[in-house]
Amino acid sequence: MLFSLYIKNYALIQELTIEFTPGLTIITGETGAGKSILIGALSLVLGDRASSDLVRSGTTKAVIEAVFKEVRSKKINTLLHSAEIETTAEIILRRELSTGGQSRCFINDTPSTVALLKQVGDVLIDLHGQHEHQLLLNAETHETMLDDFAFCAPELTAYKAALSALQAVQHQLGKLKKEATEIHDKKEMVDFQLNELNALDLKSSENESIETEITLLENAETLFTLSTDLSELLYDSEHSIYSSIASGVQILEKLAGIDKRFEIHLEETRTAKSIIDELARFTRSYRSEIDFNPDRLDSLRERQLKLQRICKKYGRTLSGLIELQNELDEKIALEENLEEEINLIEQQITLQKKELSTVAGTLSVKRQQAAHRLETIIQEQLAELGIPNATFIVSISHEALSDGEIEIEGTHFAAFSTGYDRIEFLISANPGEKPRPLVKVASGGEISRIMLAMKSALAGSDKLPILIFDEIDTGISGRVAEAVGKSLKKLSRLHQIIAITHLPQIAAMANLHIQVQKSMQHDRTVTEVTALDHESRLEAIARLISGKEISTSSLNLAAELVAAAESV
Repeated sequence: MLFSLYIKNYALIQELTIEFTPGLTIITGETGAGKSILIGALSLVLGDRASSDLVRSGTTKAVIEAVFKEVRSKKINTLLHSAEIETTAEIILRRELSTGGQSRCFINDTPSTVALLKQVGDVLIDLHGQHEHQLLLNAETHETMLDDFAFCAPELTAYKAALSALQAVQHQLGKLKKEATEIHDKKEMVDFQLNELNALDLKSSENESIETEITLLENAETLFTLSTDLSELLYDSEHSIYSSIASGVQILEKLAGIDKRFEIHLEETRTAKSIIDELARFTRSYRSEIDFNPDRLDSLRERQLKLQRICKKYGRTLSGLIELQNELDEKIALEENLEEEINLIEQQITLQKKELSTVAGTLSVKRQQAAHRLETIIQEQLAELGIPNATFIVSISHEALSDGEIEIEGTHFAAFSTGYDRIEFLISANPGEKPRPLVKVASGGEISRIMLAMKSALAGSDKLPILIFDEIDTGISGRVAEAVGKSLKKLSRLHQIIAITHLPQIAAMANLHIQVQKSMQHDRTVTEVTALDHESRLEAIARLISGKEISTSSLNLAAELVAAAESV
């Protein structure tokens, strides 16, 4: 609820604070007293466009602050959380306007943008007047209001889930088709590259093995000569190392037989003899296996050159080429499997479209049934509020598309985020006039009564906590005025209502009566606001009845109106 409104140096207002209560607050006052100034100040703190002309002359800054209590709104919490503003059950909106045209906004004492202030304000207050904040005139909100009236939340949730599932498989299909197109476009190149790489029969680490073998073949003569020389030195010559060590072993055996200290050296010499013997045998075997093969050498050099060229062509190492070969194999396999996978996804899409069409049809039927009830209720309300010949229509239309995702009775329709319906409220206030979109209704007072009728019909489901009506009594009197007052009173049991009126029948319904008046202070005009007690309230209502001069009969009639209002 709106708990208080503080205004300083705004237009004719020097400084004042208004404290509000739940239920119905009525604001009265003579024409020009400043009632519209209050609404203007409230609009400003809700994010309306500001003008430096509104700053009270002789001052440098205007301040408007609105305090809201018991605010429980997930949307507001989300908005404030995104802006890193503390969220509590109390929300304070403040707007400061300087004579230089600068405007500063605050939410819970944290600097804010005007856009955020307006977003929060639009959730907190629905202000029905001559200007803005008329959310019910926005066709985009009509679907939400009808759904709230019809309690369509389960059907809407089912539709959104089905649409999300359809979009997921459609996204998957698009991705697969994109891959298939890319593979198809590159198929010739893929085939060429794969054939080229397959023809080379690439093997891991082949470069190293080729280089090693080329080195051996190029040095075959040298290897043979050196191994021959080594064999001669080790074993084959008359004075070879082996024969010398063998002689040494014989001498050491004799020495060790006399002096045990030679035994360790004898064992070491025997070991050396074995090593020389093993090395001699390896050398003879190695020399016999040396390959003198110039054809093999030429073949290896040619292979090495091919590998170098292919690596340079693709800009990859040999291991990189093998990886590429595997990737190309996978692409070929993927192309073969894609068509089957695409067919499966398309079958899923067909089934999901059927599911979406079913839940969309169920949701639409429920909306249509509720629309008929809403039309009847609104027209009855409008008749009571002085528009007896009104025609109210909930227009539900659909967009036919040859490739639409929703199919109803053989016709395809476009699927929107909340169904396949397009919903807009139409109104004709006078006989013979064609119903037109609500936003095109011209009369401010007529709009307010239409809004009141709609709010009364939607009261049980409407989430807007605070409703403000300006000029709701334009062009009405007598029985219609009484009906408007009763409607406001009933609606105020579900929402906090603030209404400006000139009619005693409406004023008598107030839970809180606020009077606006002008006075002269220090040779300057000042707008003042007073919360009336019971006696002063009767006088204010009597003044609405009889004018400036209050009579006994007008006071008695005021008392009767107040007493009658208490039974509503």
